[in-house]
Amino acid sequence: MLPINLLVELGIISVVLMATRFAGLGRKLAATTLVLLALAAFSPLGNLVLYPLESRFPPWDPSRGAPDGIIVLGGSVDTDLSAAHNTPVVPRAADRLFAAAELARRFPNARVVFTGGSASLVMGAAREADYSAPILENLGIPKDRLILERNSRNTYENAIFTKQLVQPKPGERWLLVTSAFHMPRSVGIFRKAGFDVEAYPVDWRMGGRDDLFSFTNYGTEGLNRTDVAAREWIGLVAYRLMGRTSDLLPGPAKD
Repeated sequence: MLPINLLVELGIISVVLMATRFAGLGRKLAATTLVLLALAAFSPLGNLVLYPLESRFPPWDPSRGAPDGIIVLGGSVDTDLSAAHNTPVVPRAADRLFAAAELARRFPNARVVFTGGSASLVMGAAREADYSAPILENLGIPKDRLILERNSRNTYENAIFTKQLVQPKPGERWLLVTSAFHMPRSVGIFRKAGFDVEAYPVDWRMGGRDDLFSFTNYGTEGLNRTDVAAREWIGLVAYRLMGRTSDLLPGPAKD
């Protein structure tokens, strides 16, 4: 259902139709697909659907005191590429790892948890936690301070398995580090699992409100933002329907 996939599928269908007695319909579908592709690639569409996600949670306020724990969601390391080259490969969202290291340095008494296994439907030997741990160690987090959760396959299991692993106590404050666009769904899932967390958003894909109506010169960037936002909105709807979150678009907790 991601935009780029749907547009490719519509393009193929239009070509097939043009070879049949429905050629007229095929030409109309091809023209429509081209217009939609241009909108997704170059127009502000991606920004408009991404902004409500990235702006949902403000930057974390350190004035409330030091956290008891720091949870870092996987999604930065490509386990298949890492296994193929026998070294960690980080093609995206490296901010999650950098932020974890910085927070660990600022708050030396906080526990540090990395949660991430493999997103593959068939769980293999390669787990993201195993490849992320050396990166975090090289960034200054001692090995004996890291808590690794390496069995989760998605955000829902991140929350469930991490809660089982650390068994948070009432009154403890835990930070959740993940991409800003992914934060609403992540916080909603952790809340539903009975694990209260404070959002620490990173890895923004746009500058802010000033970018809402800006066009892009590079189609791949626009398509990427549109796809990222669409994937996240689909996830929010799906998780709400499955009862894994209590709100369609979870937001900051009300004090």
